[in-house]
Amino acid sequence: MMTSAVRHYLVVTASYWGFTLVDGALRMVVLFHFFKLGYSPFTLAFLFLLYEFAGIVANLGGGWLAARFGIPRMLATGQVLQIAGLVMLSQLNPAWTAGVSVAWVVAAQGIAGLAKDFTKTASKSAIKATSVEGAGQLFRWVAFFTGSKNAMKGIGFFVGGLLLDLVGFKAALWLMAAVIGVILLAGLLSLPRSLGKAKSSRSMRELFAKVRGVNLLAAARIFMFGAREVWFMVGLPVFLYSAGWRFLEVGGFLAAWTIAYGGVQAIAPAFVTRSPDGLSREVPNTRVWAGLLVAVPLVLAVLMQKHDLWRPDLVLVTGLALFGLPFAVNSSLHSYLILAYAGSEKAAEDVGFYYAANAVGRLIGILLSGALYQFGGITACLIGSAAMLAVCWLLTFLLPSHAEGMGASHAV
Repeated sequence: MMTSAVRHYLVVTASYWGFTLVDGALRMVVLFHFFKLGYSPFTLAFLFLLYEFAGIVANLGGGWLAARFGIPRMLATGQVLQIAGLVMLSQLNPAWTAGVSVAWVVAAQGIAGLAKDFTKTASKSAIKATSVEGAGQLFRWVAFFTGSKNAMKGIGFFVGGLLLDLVGFKAALWLMAAVIGVILLAGLLSLPRSLGKAKSSRSMRELFAKVRGVNLLAAARIFMFGAREVWFMVGLPVFLYSAGWRFLEVGGFLAAWTIAYGGVQAIAPAFVTRSPDGLSREVPNTRVWAGLLVAVPLVLAVLMQKHDLWRPDLVLVTGLALFGLPFAVNSSLHSYLILAYAGSEKAAEDVGFYYAANAVGRLIGILLSGALYQFGGITACLIGSAAMLAVCWLLTFLLPSHAEGMGASHAV
C-alpha cells in the first residue's frame, strides 16, 4: 500500500515535471524567436539575465517562505507567477521599438525566473520532508527527481522549437499557460498545506549562517553550472544554427542531450559507491567526476581548430554528448549532498541558499556565453567552461566527508 510520504513525493515530482516541460519550452521559444528577429548573441544573453537574477532572490526567499508557510503554498505561488509571465510575454507588440521590446521581455523573464525557482526550491525541499528512511532512500529519491525533471526539460526544448514552427510565438505561450493552470489545480487538491512547515530564520544573519558543507557546495555549484551555461545557453544554439541547422534540429539536439543527461542523473546511484554515513565515499566520488569534467571542453577546444579534418558542428555535438555523463553524475551527487548537509529543521532554507548559488552560476554563465561567443566564437566558450570547471573541481577537495565536519561551528 502506498504511504502518504510516497504519494506526496510522487505528486510533487509530477507537478514539477509539467512545470519544467513548460520552462524548457519557454527558453527555446524566446531564444529562437529573437534570434530570428536579428538580435546579437550578447543581446540574447541579456534577455535571460533578469530571469537568473530573479532566481537568486526566489531561492533565498523561497526557502524561508516554504519553511514558514509550507511547501504547497510556495509551489502554487511559483505556478501563478509562471502563468503571469507567459501571459505578459504574449502581449509583446511587434510595433514596439527594439529597446521597449527587450525591456518587456526581460521583465517577463524576471517573473518566470521567480516562478521557476520558487517552484524548484519548494519541490526539492519536499523530498527532504517526505524522505523518512535514511540516506539511501534520500539519494534514490533525489536522483530520480533530478534526473526525471531534467529529462522533462529536454522534452521542453524540443516542444518549444516545435511549437514555434507549428503555431507561432503567441499561441505557444498561451498553450503553455494553460498547462501550468492544470498543474496548479492538481497540486492544490492533492497536497496537505502543512507539508514542509518548520521554524524559519528570524534574521538575515541567521538565514545566511550556513554550515561549512552547504557553503562550499554552493560555491562549487556556482562554477559548475556557470560552466555549462557558458556554452549551452547562447553559444551552442547560435553556433549550430549558423552552421546550417534548423530551429527544430537545434531544439531536438538540446532536447536529446538534456533527456539523456536527466536519464543518467536518475540512475546516478549505480555509478557511485555508497557509504553507511552517506558522505565518506560520496564526497571523494564527487572529486573524481568533477575532475573528469574539466578535460572535456579543453579537448573540444583543441579539436574545434582542425576545420580541415572534420566538421566542427559534428565534433562539438559528439563531445558535448560525452560531457553529459560526468556532468549528470556530478550534478546528481551535488543534489544529494545538499540535502545530506542540510539541517532537518531548516532544510528548505539550506536548499534555497544552495539553489540561489546555482542561479548565480547560471547568471554568470549566460552573460559569459553571449560575451565570449561574440568575442571568440564557440572555442572561447569552451575555454571559459573549462576554467570554471577547474575551480569547481578544486572546491570539492574542501568538502567535509564526515558528519563531524559539518557542524555550524565550521561555517565559512
